[in-house]
Amino acid sequence: MESVNDQHRADDHEPTEPIRPVRDEPLAIPDEARGRGGDAEAGVGPARATPPASVSYPPPGQQWPPPTPTQTLPPVAPPRPRRRRRPVGRILLVCLLATVLGISGGLLGAGAYDAWFDDDGGSRLSGLGDVELNTQPPLEESGSVAEVAGAVVPSTVRIVAEFEGEQGGATGTGWVFDDQGHIITNNHVVADAAQSDGQIQIVDQDGNYYDASVVGRSPVYDLAVLESEEATELPAASIGRGDALRVGDPVVAVGYPLGLNTTVTSGIVSALGQPVSTGNARDDSSYIYAVQTDAAINPGNSGGPLIDAKGQVVGVNSAIATNGGGTVDSQAGNIGVGFAIPIEQVLTTADQILSTGEARYPLIGADVQTGGVQDQNGALLVDVKDGSPAQDAGLQTDDRITEVNGERITDGLQLIVVIRTYQPGETIEFTVERGNQDTQQVEVTLDGDVG
Repeated sequence: MESVNDQHRADDHEPTEPIRPVRDEPLAIPDEARGRGGDAEAGVGPARATPPASVSYPPPGQQWPPPTPTQTLPPVAPPRPRRRRRPVGRILLVCLLATVLGISGGLLGAGAYDAWFDDDGGSRLSGLGDVELNTQPPLEESGSVAEVAGAVVPSTVRIVAEFEGEQGGATGTGWVFDDQGHIITNNHVVADAAQSDGQIQIVDQDGNYYDASVVGRSPVYDLAVLESEEATELPAASIGRGDALRVGDPVVAVGYPLGLNTTVTSGIVSALGQPVSTGNARDDSSYIYAVQTDAAINPGNSGGPLIDAKGQVVGVNSAIATNGGGTVDSQAGNIGVGFAIPIEQVLTTADQILSTGEARYPLIGADVQTGGVQDQNGALLVDVKDGSPAQDAGLQTDDRITEVNGERITDGLQLIVVIRTYQPGETIEFTVERGNQDTQQVEVTLDGDVG
């Protein structure tokens, strides 16, 4: 069994290895998501990223195959540092980017953006209100891969972090979030360095190194916010809209895979609202309602931006599906199925971290079945905690949750990630089946915890 609020019981699980963001130790999802029996507490969730309407699930009685194994993207060892030099090329690219932004004009201000930005492009949230975000699309119309890459590459950086006492033992990718020197990346890239107070640096495309520190991080959502006072001149990437994506839309991934320099790959949005669990340790497991893409993503791409055709960041590359294979260095590589954290969740987590230094996630206080043979007709509650929101709402052990706010629920993993698309304090409606009784609606007010 695995606790959805990440307070897992040791006697319910087999021992697992902690996330190890290094080149020779691939990161895998918990055993439960591989089809082995297990439970997880159903009650954690990111801030509202409205589940796309295009997501469909099999009709009652029809079986799905077992969940596809995934692995978070372990960073790889960095190349030898290059000598710091005057960033002439970077300055020219920054000027070019500024010109493109000036020509494009116009603010994005509809749909989900109303939750974060006002009519002047300023943030409505407290943490984001203290920073300057770029919400102008670099390209007025959908551009070529070359045009999209040209707009985002200057805002993409390599992350070099200490791991188990080795300086630069872990690397990944990040991107410039605002004009105040904040960088977004995956938690698993910097987790070890953050815990041991190890060195973290970012490297721009010209090979210039800047010291960075962790503002806050969320193992639950696999996100971290870094800060570098030396990197305030790097151009901030443009923030896009994940809720505007459609299956088949073109996307571009930028990063530093396999120790290579800035690398651009392209593909399409393969699926939306894909429930994915990443990480192989109970304390490091993350559950995301992911954007799936076939753009090539490999170890070292962790934390890099997924970009739409107008050059705006719509997600953070975090995990890849695996089939048990590996590359020449024993790492599982790209097989055309990658997963990104939606930008809406990134904004919410970043706002919490910039406001308080920590991130929070919602929970209901109940364990849900996440492994073994399931009939794909709802999530089965296997334990309801005393004094929890679930108990207060009248939920009981062996209740089956079939819908959340009208969205169909097929299994425990999906229930977890759907709950995590809300915030602590919000009230959501469950459709519940209890034995032979009629289906009933139950309202649950979500509790919260730090993680």
